[in-house]
Amino acid sequence: MPAPAASPARARLPLAVYVLGLSVFALGTSEFMLSGILQPLARDLGVSIPQAGLLVSAFAIGMVVGAPVLAAATLRLPRRTTLITLLAIFGLGQAAGALAPSYSVLFASRVISALACAGFWAVGAAVAVSLVPVNARARAMAVMVGGLSIANIAGVPAGALLGQHAGWRSAFWAVAGLSVVGLVGVVALVPRTKVPTGDDRPQLRRELTIYKDKQVWLALIATAMNGAAVFALFSYLSPLLTDTAGLAESWVPTVLALFGVGALIGTFIGGRIADAHLFGTLFGGIAASTAVLTLLALTAHSPVAAVALSLMLGVTAFTTAPALNARMFNVANAAPTLAGATTTAAFNIGNTLGPWLGGLAISAGWGYPSVAWTGAALAAVAVLTTALAFRLHRASAHSRVVASSAPAADSPTDTASALHSPESADRH
Repeated sequence: MPAPAASPARARLPLAVYVLGLSVFALGTSEFMLSGILQPLARDLGVSIPQAGLLVSAFAIGMVVGAPVLAAATLRLPRRTTLITLLAIFGLGQAAGALAPSYSVLFASRVISALACAGFWAVGAAVAVSLVPVNARARAMAVMVGGLSIANIAGVPAGALLGQHAGWRSAFWAVAGLSVVGLVGVVALVPRTKVPTGDDRPQLRRELTIYKDKQVWLALIATAMNGAAVFALFSYLSPLLTDTAGLAESWVPTVLALFGVGALIGTFIGGRIADAHLFGTLFGGIAASTAVLTLLALTAHSPVAAVALSLMLGVTAFTTAPALNARMFNVANAAPTLAGATTTAAFNIGNTLGPWLGGLAISAGWGYPSVAWTGAALAAVAVLTTALAFRLHRASAHSRVVASSAPAADSPTDTASALHSPESADRH
């Protein structure tokens, strides 16, 4: 008798999913590395720290605009071809940033790179989800989010070291090289897919109907607020560590690496538990981030507390990331490409809002600890939004159960699908 097949939840993920995660490592290094080179970059270009922080927002703005626009524009193109094209454009954008003669040119190159990054993430997320069963979506997204985590562990600290010893431009050249490695991996290992031509072909008008769903908007807001909470602090972590906690600038790469270690731990935890306990993961992770940011605001002058809480924020923030991604794909299941684009846009709305609000707090003269207070307030909004989404979800599930017992009930298959969906299984 043959051995029983492995359950879908524990089946091996396709190699292509890991290749996409590797590519995201390059993208994530570019997105996050400015936190480690903010000071030398600001000194070289003759701008203030808040102005340099806006380069983080510039990237995020490009992601916000690029994700839905490029997802819609490439909806009927082969996904593999789209991924290759966007990754090549991203690499060229990094080279342009390395050669930028002024702040304005660097700002523009960040936006262009972000447009390509956004499209890659949106399409790549849709590809990753399409390659796995429904109850392994959070695991697949954990691999892609894991690329961001490893970027924080290795890429961002390495960028900070390069910025300190070889100039901030060398960090951009390094990311350009990483994008070439990712491009080779996508070309070699991501499977070719045919563009659907029948009734199942993507239709923009049909996919846009997901935005009529309140749960899609609640998921978008929760994702954006969670991202804003983290980036309000992370964008200014380097000056907080040196000017407030009193650490030497040489400590910055180490603390950034610790944040990345925490992010990797959080991604692993979230990827393991989010498929079975989606709302529990969301509530626990976001509430914990709120608490960590509050503690950091209160203890920012302590070097030990600043370092330890930076590690903890990585854990709490990234525990929620797979759940936030899976949640959007669940509520927007009819439009997987736009679901990925919407998640990307939501994360980066937060990544735009957080540094901007943090910069306003610093410019107002409230000091660097104010960015932690700002992050805590934003995280609290995400908790409230998630609570509202959970209430609507429970009400909707109850309505389906009542409807299934009525004479005009849905078919048994539909009722069973509703009751045994990944979200319905969540009792936390």
